[in-house]
Amino acid sequence: MIIHQPQPSLPAPSNTIGPIAWMRDNLFSSIGNSVLTLVGAYIAFNIITTVIGWAFINADWGGASRDACTSGGACWTFVSVRLGQFIYGFYPPELRWRVDIVFLLLAVTLVALAVDKIPKKGWIALWAVTGFPIAAYYLLFGNSFGLEIVETHKWGGLMLTLVLALVGIVASLPLGIALALGRQSEMPVIRSISIVYIEFWRGVPLITVLFMASVMLPLFMSSEVTTDKLVRALIGITMFQAAYMAEVVRGGLQAMPKGQYEAADALGLSYTQSMSLIILPQALKLMIPGIVNTFIALFKDTSLVLIIGLFDLLAIVQSGLADPKWLGYSIEGYTFVAFVFWIFCFSMSRYSQHLEKKLHTGH
Repeated sequence: MIIHQPQPSLPAPSNTIGPIAWMRDNLFSSIGNSVLTLVGAYIAFNIITTVIGWAFINADWGGASRDACTSGGACWTFVSVRLGQFIYGFYPPELRWRVDIVFLLLAVTLVALAVDKIPKKGWIALWAVTGFPIAAYYLLFGNSFGLEIVETHKWGGLMLTLVLALVGIVASLPLGIALALGRQSEMPVIRSISIVYIEFWRGVPLITVLFMASVMLPLFMSSEVTTDKLVRALIGITMFQAAYMAEVVRGGLQAMPKGQYEAADALGLSYTQSMSLIILPQALKLMIPGIVNTFIALFKDTSLVLIIGLFDLLAIVQSGLADPKWLGYSIEGYTFVAFVFWIFCFSMSRYSQHLEKKLHTGH
């Protein structure tokens, strides 16, 4: 009796898998594609080598003045000399340790929220939305616990950008959810108010909102009432972004199947219970790309506060470029600003993708 042993599977031909096969199928599939690939590779090579040579190989990194920039490449000395002002603005140098503590608390809080293995996420989230803002306010502004007052007109740079972005993000999300629910409400008054609010704020540019909040709003208030310029900017940014957030949330609510609403009604749940326990948890998962996209837009729109005299990161770099001692180094300044904004926006994008994979239930 002859027993036939199954033979092991043979590997795929080398000319059908791997990077060589991919290049042949996508880059050199025809004569025209081959020519375009070679031309594109030549252009990309020249651009990349030029940028690397300017930004790294021929760049100047040390020194204390423009006299140190002699190589012909990028003069990163401009950034290194004024880095403290770019980060802290006009915050007193002897008190910058308070800002450093806030940065440290922010980093620890974000890491604790992002790392899945860290327990007690509910308490960490509660600290993030209550304890951290209070601690940051007293550390940055002072006037308590023996801390010296630092007026908000001295705030600036990356510190001010993060304050505007974080407050706008945290405050606009719940307000946007409330407006979205109000727009879908069956009560005509609430629905009408929500619609008017959303359409009005979406139809006005943010730069106009900031100008009105800073210049025009005090004209309609009593002379005895004084509101800080930064507070007015935060209110304007929050109310503006909440309108956009409301439409993102409404899109997620409309994407929910009707059966989910019927299931909540069949269980005898109230409107608040069905929304908080069934509808919103599922809808918010679908809204993650839109919500993060709105957050990224908000983070970049903080540069518009220059119009009302607040010096965020971009504005503080522009003021540094106006210094006669550093004329002609705008490329280095704007490159630094672009890199910092890209780091934060890319981090938000990557974390949103992590959340999408973590909450994915379509498998």
